[in-house]
Amino acid sequence: MAIAPRQRVFVASTMIIVLLVAIGAIFPEQFSDAASAALSGVTHLFGWFYLFSVFGFVIFLLVLAFSKYGKIRLGPQESKPSYDFFSWVSMLLAAGFGVGLVFYGMAEPMTHFMNTPFNDMEGGTPEAARYAIQYSFFNWGVHQWAAFSVVGLIIAYTQFRKGQTGLVSTVMSPLTAKLGKGRVFAGGLLNTFAVVATVMGVATSIGLAVLQINGGLHAVFGVAEGFMWQAIILFAMFICYMMSTVSGLDKGIKRLSNLNMVLCLGLMLYVLLTGPTVAILETITVGMGDYLQNFLGMSLRINPFTDNDWISSWTVFYWAWVIAWSPFVGTFVARVSRGRTIKEYVFGVLIVPPLLACLWIGVFGGAALHMDLYQDAGLA
Repeated sequence: MAIAPRQRVFVASTMIIVLLVAIGAIFPEQFSDAASAALSGVTHLFGWFYLFSVFGFVIFLLVLAFSKYGKIRLGPQESKPSYDFFSWVSMLLAAGFGVGLVFYGMAEPMTHFMNTPFNDMEGGTPEAARYAIQYSFFNWGVHQWAAFSVVGLIIAYTQFRKGQTGLVSTVMSPLTAKLGKGRVFAGGLLNTFAVVATVMGVATSIGLAVLQINGGLHAVFGVAEGFMWQAIILFAMFICYMMSTVSGLDKGIKRLSNLNMVLCLGLMLYVLLTGPTVAILETITVGMGDYLQNFLGMSLRINPFTDNDWISSWTVFYWAWVIAWSPFVGTFVARVSRGRTIKEYVFGVLIVPPLLACLWIGVFGGAALHMDLYQDAGLA
């Protein structure tokens, strides 16, 4: 009996993922060394390409939004958005950032504060603090969402405007059609690659989330750091995921996302009002100014004449991560954006989540930097 194309994709992707997991479990050190070497090689050889690509995504989306195509709806032209603005942004924020922003919102500015992006800059100084906020805004800003936005826009247009399936193979069909009979194989290969990339991206994010939660519980409540508690945390995350999935997008995921947004805004407001309020507001102001003023330079900054690997370790790594994460997040972004115009989509996806991320980093990172610089908190 012939195997359907989707079944072939499932079988092939499952075999590849199981093989990678088995190799990682049997040879953890060798697998880690090989993965680290591969990452270093890719960032060294293609770092320039990642920078150009993601910057190109930003320019493409902005030009598209202001063009005549910006009025096109992601669905029938008379359709209306499936979700109100607050719920839409809440789901975008939960899908794209999640626990990563909670941890790195303070950890990244403090890391750049001590280990600056420049060889000739001393860490732990007011100047270092300013650049720490600037580059934290940049790494979590518009560029990070550009990859999600491009993938989501293509899928949404193909699925809701053209009435086709939201698969990577469908999106690439204008190119694969030129292969004749080989287009079926090429489509299956593309779908398999998308599944493996999605699983790897999700696994990376969940793995870091489990470690971060375990570390936080250890610091606050003295919970032991190790396999047992990490397994418990992972199981709890699995239960929450299954409950939200079974309840559906309009109930579980939407309500959880709205709750996350309310908690996020409430926590930010609490820290802003009880912390060094003026210092936080000034940090956000100067950070946004430096971010906008140096937008182009940071977008294409690389170090061909020095041995500083900061760009590869942070910016290029982030861009590689979000590109690997984009099939998953882009598909979800497309699903919740039905009925919006391309202009609404671009500004909603490309601007609003990064703006909230910068506010979060400005509040928590700004408070932490001020405490370390002027209150001798010893956070760094």
